[in-house]
Amino acid sequence: MSTLINTTIASDRPTIFTQLTIASIALLAITVLWGQYDVRMLDGVSVWVKPAKFALSFTVHFATLAIIVAALSEQNRKHLGVAIAGGVLAIAYLAEMAYIFFQAAQAEHSHFNFSTPFHQTMYSLMGVGAVLLIAMPVVVAWFARRDSAIGPATRAGIWWGALTSFVLTLATAGYLGDQGGHFVGLPSDPSRVLPIVGWSTEVGDLRPAHFLSLHALQLLPLIGLWIDRTSRSVAIIKPLAAVYALLSLAVLAQALMGLPLISI
Repeated sequence: MSTLINTTIASDRPTIFTQLTIASIALLAITVLWGQYDVRMLDGVSVWVKPAKFALSFTVHFATLAIIVAALSEQNRKHLGVAIAGGVLAIAYLAEMAYIFFQAAQAEHSHFNFSTPFHQTMYSLMGVGAVLLIAMPVVVAWFARRDSAIGPATRAGIWWGALTSFVLTLATAGYLGDQGGHFVGLPSDPSRVLPIVGWSTEVGDLRPAHFLSLHALQLLPLIGLWIDRTSRSVAIIKPLAAVYALLSLAVLAQALMGLPLISI
């Protein structure tokens, strides 16, 4: 009887992906609440805006992976490869957020900060962490793509979503990192930005393409799920992934020409 109880408790234990989702929600709440008391500004916005944005982005990222892993068969869900992917994600995420929070507390930039050898080293390490954060979902998707517990179109959406997101994000984020900033051009009025996201409406901004690249991981699996539920052809997933990639590259090209996504 005790063995049965222990097995039940173990099976109900949240996965590391769920734990990371909860941690991200907690960090988001902390940044929003603390931002009400800490009124310091950096580049015209609260010093806690960047940590909040990252916490929100990671919440979506990890929640997506938690849902995918929960849908896997028990064999794949408990596979060592999935566990390793989760562990690598946790280490990279915690290190990344710790530095972003530390820099926010100092009212200093965490990204594109080359002011000292320490900041240069940390920025390089953040780049390594970022690659791991987008590579590990591909590992999870590898197990999902042949798992019969998931519908065929959903499996395809997960695989092509993770792969598309990895390749596009590697390209856009890599270029963004090499540029030393997200603007293409010099805005005369930094306040001319889109609400919430802060993308420039005056000059080219590399962040919209980066945003699209990241969220292929959410969109394509959702389309796959819809296809499975409506009995449509799974073959549409690959063309949709290609169209999505072209759209992301078009938005990147627009930014590189110095043109804003939306001009206001």
